[in-house]
Amino acid sequence: MMQVTHSLLPQAMKTRKRLPALLLIGIFAAILSACGSGSEPSSDTPGQLKITTTIGMITDVVRQIGGEHVHVTGLMNANVDPHLFKASHGDIKKLDEADIVFYNGLHLEGKMVDILEKMSRKKTTVAVSDNLDRTLLRTGAENGMDTEYDPHIWFNVKYWMNAAETIRDTLIEQDPQHAAAYSSNAEAYLAQLRQLDEEVAEKIAAIPAHSRVLVTAHDAFGYFGDAYGLQVMGLQGISTASEAGTKDVTDLRDYLVERNIKAVFIESSVPRKAIDAVIQGAKERGHKLTIGGELFSDAMGKEGTPEGTYIGMVRHNADTIMNALK
Repeated sequence: MMQVTHSLLPQAMKTRKRLPALLLIGIFAAILSACGSGSEPSSDTPGQLKITTTIGMITDVVRQIGGEHVHVTGLMNANVDPHLFKASHGDIKKLDEADIVFYNGLHLEGKMVDILEKMSRKKTTVAVSDNLDRTLLRTGAENGMDTEYDPHIWFNVKYWMNAAETIRDTLIEQDPQHAAAYSSNAEAYLAQLRQLDEEVAEKIAAIPAHSRVLVTAHDAFGYFGDAYGLQVMGLQGISTASEAGTKDVTDLRDYLVERNIKAVFIESSVPRKAIDAVIQGAKERGHKLTIGGELFSDAMGKEGTPEGTYIGMVRHNADTIMNALK
């Protein structure tokens, strides 16, 4: 940090007699600014790959596999809805400064498509869903929507393992000097994901078959239901850009009353207004619905918490669903 020397202060005091007050303030501001210049340590280490990611789930995986050889900047923090996210000038700068950009794809980052396409013309820009067999993916047509793919692939842990492998391979290709580290980190992380997949399957299997109905604000959990044996119902479609109407609320209310379903769930990144309307509607028909808990759907929890990691997020969701429905 630059020090304010004795030679600078007298000069400033002499100038005080000749200059207007505002200009004098400017001089001292410049001195103080020089004092603070360079006081903050660099956010990345020389030699690290600079990587910018979109959703938190990708940010976490890149950090796990990249380790000390990458500096990762995530654009979307806890509670941010990627369907509605608009990149600011600051976000575009982060994308522009990156060596690699990782995003989900499948139109999850709907309002960033043009930006990501432009970035792909000048730097390595990778959708982590690119290597998934498209025949395995759910489509909007399955939910009465259009034919776009369901982008919420992280809810099938096996699919997210494929995404992790795509990240690993990209890092190795772009930074072969540290290939051994990326391979080793990925192997350890993939082992944790295999264990997580088995753990989630066991927890959902503990719920009585007739109670395995997961109702949330929007249809983000389809892959989760397919993988682990839950019927999933969302008030909104795949994207939160569409809003639930009165008929959606009424139809869901009637279904839950008829099936005697006891709990519905809210999501950390989606307003709960529509879910509350379903609960009130059921109450008016003499059926008590409770909030089974808050699930993390399109965003993870706060950084520094267990739910602020992909594994912790999935584990939290599985525990919350099991405890509410069993």
